[in-house]
Amino acid sequence: MTEINSASDSDTAGLPLNPTPYVPPPSEGPRREIVALSFADPFRWLAHGLRDLRAEMGIGLFYGMCFWAMAIVLGLVFRHLPEYTMSIASGCLLIGPFLAMGLYEVSRRREQGLPPDLATSLTCWDTHIGSMGLLVLVLIILELLWGRASLVVFAVFFNTGMPSTASVLQAVFNPENWEFVLVYLVVGGVFAGLVFATSVVSIPMILDRDTDAISASITSLQVFFNSLPVLLLWGALISTLVLLALIPWGLGLLFVGPWLGHATWHAYRGAVRWEG
Repeated sequence: MTEINSASDSDTAGLPLNPTPYVPPPSEGPRREIVALSFADPFRWLAHGLRDLRAEMGIGLFYGMCFWAMAIVLGLVFRHLPEYTMSIASGCLLIGPFLAMGLYEVSRRREQGLPPDLATSLTCWDTHIGSMGLLVLVLIILELLWGRASLVVFAVFFNTGMPSTASVLQAVFNPENWEFVLVYLVVGGVFAGLVFATSVVSIPMILDRDTDAISASITSLQVFFNSLPVLLLWGALISTLVLLALIPWGLGLLFVGPWLGHATWHAYRGAVRWEG
């Protein structure tokens, strides 16, 4: 027994009594900083986006025609085949981020002093296909949940079955259905807020830093909740401009679509700062 204790003491004699815990070294990559925003920033982003659009009007017109075509198709489907509206909207949600990334690429190249061109903007997403695919999948899932929640609201208030397109419009504009309109707007507002908060800076960040979709989405949520009043104003400005662009026949999207695309890049650059 004495020999065993002596051997054990000799094995531990050289070890410190209170070893220092291991602390991993700091990351060598650039660190991001979430910038505190002011109410003047959204208008500044719009001004910078307008500057980019004027500088590259030809590229902007191409993307504007794409956005306008998507709106026309969605409107025709809603008018004649409303049961397929959510499917077409999911397809638009799949294509839309890739189109928007092309506009971000134009603004990014202008910022770096590089000449933008249409071909580069159309293929800028090919090296980020994994991250973009995962992010688009998350957005589609949110939209499908949004559609399911809307169906539940309709089922509660219209127990005679799903109304037609004309009935939906009549129900929305009928003052007697204020409870339905209120609940529908609240449910839609929650899901619209989730989609907006998840994507407000995530796609530009993927293009700029080639980060993964989860990190980009978390950063986007942090930006949203860090400056919630300002981002709500930004979302209200986007919604107002899009609604105005839809009158008449969505022709305003030829201009407003690419304008907001460029402005979104500047929103990312103003809200997220990279050190080093």
